[in-house]
Amino acid sequence: MDDVNVPRAVRPYADQVVAVTDAACREHLDVEYADLCRTLVGRLGRKRPSPLTRGDLRIWAAGVVYAVGQVNFLFDPAQVPHATTDQLSEWLGVKKTTMANKARLIRDTVNLSQFDAEFMRRDLAEASPLTWLLEVDGMLVDMRRAPIHIQVQAFEFGLIPYVPGAANDRP
Repeated sequence: MDDVNVPRAVRPYADQVVAVTDAACREHLDVEYADLCRTLVGRLGRKRPSPLTRGDLRIWAAGVVYAVGQVNFLFDPAQVPHATTDQLSEWLGVKKTTMANKARLIRDTVNLSQFDAEFMRRDLAEASPLTWLLEVDGMLVDMRRAPIHIQVQAFEFGLIPYVPGAANDRP
């Protein structure tokens, strides 16, 4: 949990949510999902006031996994890994409607959109041309084909999720 930056007062709540998301993701999905969920918990923990301090932490965890799953098309059988909402509900011990409602609240709270590169799995980010297209001097440029120094600058401005031209490029 040390890699999730949250205020000290929120840390106990965030730790409990991450314990649930880590367990579910590592057992049923994969480590990348666990990392993305940690990132989302960190963002929720830094909100003022943090919504994590109110309500059932298991429901918050279920909402986090569901929201990250929506961004990554987890419920599409063509995706790997894949899960149904029934499976997710069973794994996390939360009703489907409760989980979906909490995910909607989370998406609204952090302005999470379907193609939010910060919360996309690497394979989806690489496959989506929308992730990499930026307008430069009125022209659309695929940043994967841009010089490395431009990629670094775009990454530093938060315009692309990682620097595709660098080794060990995902933060």
